[in-house]
Amino acid sequence: MNSALRKRLGLLLTGASLTALLGVNTPAEAAQNPYERGPAPTEASVTAARGPFAIAQVSVPSGSGTGFNNGTIYYPTDTSQGTFGAVAVIPGFISPQLVIQWLGPRLASQGFVVFTLDTNGGGDLPESRGSQLLAALDYLTTRSTVRDRVDPTRLAVMGHSMGGGGSLWAAQNRPSLQAAIPLAPWELDTTWEGVKVPTMIIGGQTDAIAPVGSMSIPQYTSMTAAPEKAYLEMKNGNHFAPVSENSTTAKYALSWLKRFVDDDTRYDQFLCPAPAPNSAISQYRDTCPND
Repeated sequence: MNSALRKRLGLLLTGASLTALLGVNTPAEAAQNPYERGPAPTEASVTAARGPFAIAQVSVPSGSGTGFNNGTIYYPTDTSQGTFGAVAVIPGFISPQLVIQWLGPRLASQGFVVFTLDTNGGGDLPESRGSQLLAALDYLTTRSTVRDRVDPTRLAVMGHSMGGGGSLWAAQNRPSLQAAIPLAPWELDTTWEGVKVPTMIIGGQTDAIAPVGSMSIPQYTSMTAAPEKAYLEMKNGNHFAPVSENSTTAKYALSWLKRFVDDDTRYDQFLCPAPAPNSAISQYRDTCPND
């Protein structure tokens, strides 16, 4: 081997070594998942109040679409990375959009389009709220001013209390959804064998309105057809603990959305192995995401 060839080979090997050492994605590696958005996650990044994306918002007044009332869309302003996955979020019994609105900028800044909603009526039952979630997603992907920023094949639903029950209903009735995250779901029906969407339920240990023993846990157990599922129980948490602004809900909801809406396995580390009980979590059950 002549000296020039040895020098060229040495440079190639050095470059490859640096790439591996720094964890830089090669074009081939990046092409394996075109949905990754943002840098590799860390504990600090998944619990941060804001992610790496600058965001904007647009109000959606009543009458803009059919099947839902009104809401606010939060979205990343970056147009260089292609479209983003999206999630619709709805509150619970007699609760305004304000209760769940913190999830809008928090998740949008991590690389999602987020549509937070007011309900048609404060007393709407879970099925109605689930229908509103789906109607909002349909509007978001077909008629909204940000529709070109949304990937219509990568959608999710979230909801609190009766809205959590609504997200279960939406998941069962639209299996093309990529993820569902019911927060302290209030729903008397605990038989959800028809849910075929990756679903994470977040409940409160001391919830007296939607007791985990009679709602969240049986709901989780019943989802035998879900390809992946998880149940997170907030230690000493009441009915509003999962929906109050907090790093536990944010961390695990974000990781679930990233893993199943964006197919981003970099977030597996926060879901599997299951987190042990700690000062924030009284118990955690899951099927452990498979790559």
